[in-house]
Amino acid sequence: QDFNLLRALCRSQGLLFEDYTFPAALSSLGPNLLPEDKLHEIHWRRPTEFQRNPYLITNGVSRFDIMQGEIGDCWMLAALGSLTMQKDFLENVLPKDQGFQDDYAGIFHFRFWQYGDWVDVVIDDRLPFLNGRYLSVHPRTSNEFWPSLLEKAYAKLRGSYQNLHGGYLSDALVDLTGGVQMQFSLKEPPPDLQEILKAAAKSQCLMGCSTPGQLRRNMELRNGLVQGHAYTVTGAVKIPYKNGWKHIIRIWNPWGHGEWKGPWSDGSPQWDRVDPKYREDLLRNKDDGEFWMSCENFKEQFSWLYICNSTP
Repeated sequence: QDFNLLRALCRSQGLLFEDYTFPAALSSLGPNLLPEDKLHEIHWRRPTEFQRNPYLITNGVSRFDIMQGEIGDCWMLAALGSLTMQKDFLENVLPKDQGFQDDYAGIFHFRFWQYGDWVDVVIDDRLPFLNGRYLSVHPRTSNEFWPSLLEKAYAKLRGSYQNLHGGYLSDALVDLTGGVQMQFSLKEPPPDLQEILKAAAKSQCLMGCSTPGQLRRNMELRNGLVQGHAYTVTGAVKIPYKNGWKHIIRIWNPWGHGEWKGPWSDGSPQWDRVDPKYREDLLRNKDDGEFWMSCENFKEQFSWLYICNSTP
């Protein structure tokens, strides 16, 4: 589908685009996404129908814009969270020639890497709702829609929203970058894991990690982590602590809330022993899904680390 051609056609006819290749219907949701009675209660609505002033992007793109909905696609959203931190990669995926203000015609497009090529995926902006709540990603800022629309385009690429329910973070990292990805088992981590993390953060690699356990269960442990869940690695630093140095890792939960409660978490006493200069720079004491933990705890609690970059 040619985005510019379709948008021009809709505007010349005074119509809003309806995508018959990925319709506002059961086929786009998938037959097993929800129990049958709930599937029939789904309503599709355009942002312009329930928001007076919708935007594709407000105040730039950030991982904190994303809050996972009912669909179990943490693997894709963890990759997307990492993508938001690398603007060069992001511009490939999220073209700037669209929005709800100029030339709006209910049509949007996003790009994904598939089999050695960037594929342009066109969608309309009808989003699925159940009992008035987003089924898809819901925006933290009520009138910002890039996460929900990008997720819809990825669902179209994969065949349905149901096909996003469980997947591999490693696949999503490649689909969003066309890059090369590596996986490290944290059961037998490389001896220089701390240096690998620091070098990857410095090289602006995309990074993610996952906890052991069954996907789709969403069991939250007492320590605040979720079993069988994908997270984004958003930083790795070495800071002076007590009489030496401490390697700590920053991690973000695509739910947009729900954080680690152990050492180096937001309110933990370890931060009291850190130079205020470092503390102010690193610590964001908010329930936004992002937290720090030590490298030792990271290896204990997570099962895999994924690193992706445009070159090996």
